[in-house]
Amino acid sequence: MMPTDESLMLAVRNGEVDQFAVLFERHHDRLFAFFYRMTGDPPASEDLAQEVFVRMLKYRSGFGETSEFRAWMYQIARNVRADHFRKRMAEAELPEDARADEGRLASVHLERQEELSVLQKALLALSEDKREILILARFEEMKYEAIAAMLEIEVGAVKVRVHRALRELRAVYLRLSGEEPKCDVKKPKNILRTT
Repeated sequence: MMPTDESLMLAVRNGEVDQFAVLFERHHDRLFAFFYRMTGDPPASEDLAQEVFVRMLKYRSGFGETSEFRAWMYQIARNVRADHFRKRMAEAELPEDARADEGRLASVHLERQEELSVLQKALLALSEDKREILILARFEEMKYEAIAAMLEIEVGAVKVRVHRALRELRAVYLRLSGEEPKCDVKKPKNILRTT
């Protein structure tokens, strides 16, 4: 049976630092994807993911017996991202064009890649708090309870925020992809006729 993330992190906390490599292998791609969805910037996403692991190792003593690893990891990720943008506020701007690198697109996958590109643009168009809660709930598949604990809000508030963010994401996606439903406004019939 494979050890849980929690048991591995407890082992790391208690001095078995070599166990940290397993956590890195399990979660590096996930953290990179989280940051990429938040920023649209691959090099920055890699740097931020690396910084999370550095901080997890540095602050390993803060991981408690009853801590949930993924919630703890994403709390650190949120702090890393906030620190990154605070430091680079003057120079850092979200990219206007968050398209995937076109050089990587194979003709067979072009349509799918374009859809993902529009989705990434739509995600970047959302406010940071809506983008973050969607990424945690939908892409990272965190439980609402864990998100609520991390954000220090009620579970019901998480559900409402996810629903609203999804609704807004859908509207932005449809607008960007040119599929926005046309508003068919019909003239109201004149009930009061003058004869």
